[in-house]
Amino acid sequence: MGKLDGRVVLVTGAARGQGEQEARLFAVEGAKVVVADVLDDRGEALAKELGGGALYAHLDVSQEDDWRAAVAAAKGAYGRIDGLVNNAGILRFNKLVNTPLEEFQQVVQVNQVGVFLGIKAVAPEIAEAGGGTIVNTASYTGVTGMAYVGAYTATKHAIVGLTKVAALELAGKGIRVNAVCPGAIDTAMTNPAQLDPGADPEKAANALDEYYRKLVPLGRVGKPEEVARLALFLTCDDSSYITGQPFVIDGGWLAGVSIV
Repeated sequence: MGKLDGRVVLVTGAARGQGEQEARLFAVEGAKVVVADVLDDRGEALAKELGGGALYAHLDVSQEDDWRAAVAAAKGAYGRIDGLVNNAGILRFNKLVNTPLEEFQQVVQVNQVGVFLGIKAVAPEIAEAGGGTIVNTASYTGVTGMAYVGAYTATKHAIVGLTKVAALELAGKGIRVNAVCPGAIDTAMTNPAQLDPGADPEKAANALDEYYRKLVPLGRVGKPEEVARLALFLTCDDSSYITGQPFVIDGGWLAGVSIV
């Protein structure tokens, strides 16, 4: 018996990184997974690899029409939606005073508006199915600050707020809403070398570990599989009395400064 047997869960940004690992783990746990992304080739390949319980849907989370189409595809294939993982997001590095308005708005449109549109589009379907879960991907920076990622940090704080409001408004419909707040995780977002076909992934991961060894009490960068396990916990019945909460998964980074 899997922890998600019989459930249909839509995961955004599922073609790679944390979303990919969430899709893989959810499928192992018995869910029918809607792999949603703008990376069509990778998304389609992943859905095919996961087998008959998976479906690929093209989804630009910043576009309301794309959400309508993805929901229609999921309902057409499975007749229902029981869960949503709002994972898709982008990161841009810049000083606030040097950030072009267009760049700030792009980050807001994908990260913040994307989560809002996901809740708006999918929550009614989850309610119709009898209840379920929404997991929003915020960030370590959603509960603190970080220089040079002002637009990103602003959106992640907003996601934590949206999570709390949605939890309050949707509890009566049997929908639990929580947020995962990852710190440094070894994905293409924090480790662009993953996108370079000529790069050595092990060497790149070791370089990240070296960088974060002094910052993170556990002495290493996190793995997307670890975030996926937290998302699974918040999606399955193990977390049945939890809603409206941000869950930091950062190797202890937020705990403070160590002098050791």
